[in-house]
Amino acid sequence: MDEIWAVVHSEREALIRDLEALPAEGWATPSLCPGWDVHDVVAHLVNDAKTTKLSFVAGLVAARFDFDRYNRAGVARERAGGPERTLASFRAASGRTTGAPAPKATRLVEAFVHGEDIRRPLGLTRDYPVAPVLDALRYQLGSGVAFGGGKERAQGLRLVASDADFAAGEGREVRGTALELLLAVSGRSTL
Repeated sequence: MDEIWAVVHSEREALIRDLEALPAEGWATPSLCPGWDVHDVVAHLVNDAKTTKLSFVAGLVAARFDFDRYNRAGVARERAGGPERTLASFRAASGRTTGAPAPKATRLVEAFVHGEDIRRPLGLTRDYPVAPVLDALRYQLGSGVAFGGGKERAQGLRLVASDADFAAGEGREVRGTALELLLAVSGRSTL
């Protein structure tokens, strides 16, 4: 568990460093996350980092058990003061070990996938640690799309990592880095 949080904290800090130099107009750049711009994704990361089990339940009840409504409310709340405030909130929450009640591997998925949701449209790159990316990929392959995973997206495919000793599934072979495979099974276009 401590290993997961160490990676998540490191990824949050790296993303904060990338965002510190982002010009104001960059925050409005559409992200890889459909319907969200860069500011929305950062606001979501802040909201999730601040979430506790109790606040999650209270927020879900307030959203009438509509998870999308719950997410929209959190994003709107964390965007409210503008990009500078959102970044300051992200910095303040970056070392937290709280989040929505979900398997801890989802923290890795969030760090890597949302990191790329932001970086790729901005033309930024990062070398992620391969072993934790593979942990996130394994989690996504075992979790259904309805729960944010990618099990169905990988059906009928054999995924082979070009940068690690990893292969999963049966069918037509798809090769790519562990990160590219993670993004693909998470529903992100990697082109």
